Amino acid sequence: MRKWGPLTAICLGTFMLLLDVTIVVVALPDMARALHASLGDLQWVVDGYALALAALLLGAGAAADVLGRRRVHVAGVVLFAAASLLCGLAGGPGTLVAARAVQGVGAAAMFATTLPLLGSVYQGRQRSAALGVWGAVSGGAAAVGPVLGGLLTEGPGWRWIFFVNLPVSVASVWLTLRVVPESRGRRGLRVDWLGTAAFAAFAGGATYAVVRAGEDGWGSAASLGAFAAAALALVCFVLVERRVAHPLLDLSLLRRPAFLGVMAGALAFNGVAFGVTPYLSLWMQTLLGMSPVRGGLALLPMTVAAMVVAILAGRLLHGAPARLTIGGGLLLIGAGCLGQAVLGAGSTWTALVPGLVLVGAGTGLVSPTVAGAALAAVPPERSGMAGGAVNTVRQLGYALGVAVAGTVLTSRMEHTLPHGASHTLAGGGAGALRGAYSAHALRAAFASGLDAALVVAGCVGLAAGVLVLALVRPSRRAAEGVTDSGAATLSEVKAARRG
Repeated sequence: MRKWGPLTAICLGTFMLLLDVTIVVVALPDMARALHASLGDLQWVVDGYALALAALLLGAGAAADVLGRRRVHVAGVVLFAAASLLCGLAGGPGTLVAARAVQGVGAAAMFATTLPLLGSVYQGRQRSAALGVWGAVSGGAAAVGPVLGGLLTEGPGWRWIFFVNLPVSVASVWLTLRVVPESRGRRGLRVDWLGTAAFAAFAGGATYAVVRAGEDGWGSAASLGAFAAAALALVCFVLVERRVAHPLLDLSLLRRPAFLGVMAGALAFNGVAFGVTPYLSLWMQTLLGMSPVRGGLALLPMTVAAMVVAILAGRLLHGAPARLTIGGGLLLIGAGCLGQAVLGAGSTWTALVPGLVLVGAGTGLVSPTVAGAALAAVPPERSGMAGGAVNTVRQLGYALGVAVAGTVLTSRMEHTLPHGASHTLAGGGAGALRGAYSAHALRAAFASGLDAALVVAGCVGLAAGVLVLALVRPSRRAAEGVTDSGAATLSEVKAARRG
């Protein structure tokens, strides 16, 4: 217990927070029916969590360095558990979305402190082993999410995808307090609260603007106002980061082509690979009549391909340039999205399989190497900042990907169905719509919307892959033996430590 207890405690928290990114996907149709939620509501059920996690991750890491990492981690688990209870008890979509955002705040505190806590406990070979286990747990959480979500939704009900977090949280808090020692960053650090607030406003404003564009149109006053507010928040963030003594992000790092390329690739990666997945789940369950379990299992080709490729790449491509693994992986993901854009009124879920396999293969190349590439592209003293930044943009990319996919889907459906029909369909009103429209028309409209969203995702993936290939070059640190693809093994422990 004394040797591997800290790893167990930290992995419990990591598994929970990453599981909740994907576990809700197959439960969305049941949530919509129970809470009379619209498509916009469902977007925020997914995005509320991812946005809060992305917006506060850097700030939570900086606060943990000052206040104590174990203290912040435990506080995050407690907040996560309380929010999970509220999610399970939610009586309407507004309550659920708000509780999901609070969940994301707790998850940010947990995620920002996992690697530094591991680094403070383990050294040498034990550290490498601990990081290997942590990485496997992280990947397993994403793989298990849809299937476990389907089992819980079809069994005791969708509310149990949140209630299941409660006993795990209790075990995590008890074990963390018992076996994980407290640790802090170097003395004299200050938390960049202004930068944290400005970045949160930018991330939230940009995502809200995209969602509003799907409901009111890109040229509506609400959409344009939200975009303007997000732009202003971004300007404020840049001004703050240039002036504070301990910034969340050293903007001079963005002048490095390799770091800029990796950040662009990380931003596109999660959004392109997973942004359309919630709507595929809605299509399979609402219009194809699949059960939650079958809907979760239908996504397994992507998960299995990602795991197999990640294992093979770790053995066969160790030390390969990051520009090839990340850039090539994004090209595969883009091609996979385009390969799924073949849906029609008569399509079944099997039409997605070739594209899902390609997306999974690309994910298996990108996911294990993107963090290490970001660390290898910056000076060693900025490793913590780079690690936090790449995790932040990955979550932000997912939130924006879900929002963009939903907006494109809604816009395309409105060309076929009457205004508001797509939102009613998401809210469980398919039966009512069939009174005026045939099942063939509904399936054709939704499939057309999915095709459009997948084409957009595919094009973004291909463009991001080309950008990474152009910008990311071998660094001096890689030439000295810290390879882009292997840097995560030794350096990710420092990823939440402020440089």
